[in-house]
Amino acid sequence: MTVTASTSTAKKPAELLRPDGSPVRVLVVDDEASLAELLSLALRYEGWDIRAEGDGTAALRAAREWRPDAVLLDVMLPDMDGLTVLGRLRHELPEVPVLFLTAKDAVEDRIAGLTAGADDYVTKPFSLEEVVARLRGLLRRAGAAVGRGESLLSVGDLLLDEESHEVWRGGEEIHLTATEFELLRYLMRNPRRVLSKSQILDRVWSYDFGGQANVVELYISYLRRKIDAGRSPMIHTRRGAGYLIKPGG
Repeated sequence: MTVTASTSTAKKPAELLRPDGSPVRVLVVDDEASLAELLSLALRYEGWDIRAEGDGTAALRAAREWRPDAVLLDVMLPDMDGLTVLGRLRHELPEVPVLFLTAKDAVEDRIAGLTAGADDYVTKPFSLEEVVARLRGLLRRAGAAVGRGESLLSVGDLLLDEESHEVWRGGEEIHLTATEFELLRYLMRNPRRVLSKSQILDRVWSYDFGGQANVVELYISYLRRKIDAGRSPMIHTRRGAGYLIKPGG
């Protein structure tokens, strides 16, 4: 089995996280122990949580208990073939992305795998970089992970993507208006720091403080309904001083 690894010094892509801020979970299913270990090491380098299993029965049990965000699945397994595992996975976790590992000359395996519901495949021999890149693409398209970089702000289990204008708390997407988004972004850029009403007005609404404090109070209440409802509060009031955001709990 040939696996290649690049020695390129190219900048590493932004780390992917689950929408709740925890590491991505990938289930590796391959009965070749050395290959499974090599794949696991490469994926752990991405900062992901990895669980490896050597047969279909163990893989299905792990998927049921562990709830991975993606599955890397070999076609040839000792107890059942990968297509059977795929079919059962789709019953248990219909939305989980599955990347098939297939033999180079087994065109029928690739066709059968995609027809059965696999999301993508790589052929053996393959490069570790290709596997990682394919998984990153699948995770992003499935909405199972977001990139942590300059565009992603996080406070506790609250995430805000400054580029896509998407917000999640505890993995659940939260829909905000443009003004609510700007207010939350300002708070999240200054976690645990008390921001006065005048500071918020100047930054979010771009005008000086002058009898307009009620608009800040109003939009803080809107945010609380969406961010804190039914959860540990993150947005706090400091009487006479202003507002701050900090992890709930």
